[in-house]
Amino acid sequence: MRIPAHSVCTAIRDDIVAGVHGRGSRLTEELLARRYGVSRVPVREALRTLEAEGFVVTRRHAGACVAEPTEQEAADLLETRTLLEPLGASRAARRRTEAHLRVLRGLVRLGQERARQGRGEDLRALGGWFHETLAQAAGSPSLAAMLTQLRRKIDWMYRVETPPGAAEHWAEHGAVVDAVARGDGDRARALMALHVERSASAHRLRFTSGDRPGGVRNAQRPVNMPVLRN
Repeated sequence: MRIPAHSVCTAIRDDIVAGVHGRGSRLTEELLARRYGVSRVPVREALRTLEAEGFVVTRRHAGACVAEPTEQEAADLLETRTLLEPLGASRAARRRTEAHLRVLRGLVRLGQERARQGRGEDLRALGGWFHETLAQAAGSPSLAAMLTQLRRKIDWMYRVETPPGAAEHWAEHGAVVDAVARGDGDRARALMALHVERSASAHRLRFTSGDRPGGVRNAQRPVNMPVLRN
């Protein structure tokens, strides 16, 4: 059975974000095909997609390599998030469904519970699901896709420390959901803008401009194995 290129793309992207393929390391079709248990055709297609997304670059005499974003490019991502996340919240206030609200409220309840328990790993995953659901509630596939790609790249470039005021962090999520539920787009936008600005202080770069390229750091993994993500 032929493995879809998008499955290979997801596997390679997840490994890049996780640091399995180090910044600047070569991505040869033959080795990737062997690693993920597929032919070279879906690998080639996946690398094209990842290059368009900015995770991969093609270099003369070296071929496909993991991109090496600069500190300025990383900072630009956080700035872009401050523009797009509030826009998504504002649109969600006008376009959300009851199903979206149920999921968002459920995530806020879980987040507040985990915050009281001090379970930082759970909070990171729940935060990702919250923002993804809010983006979907905006009713714009193109905006949701941009926000998804933006979060992936931020996850790749930054580690996020659990804020000392995790309960307040999730109270902010709850306030955004309340505004979305009331259909108050202006308040949802303003609250999300403040939330994103405060959250930025918890982001720490995973690299500096002087870091040297790395290589593949773990063993072979087929693409059809489940991948845990935050």
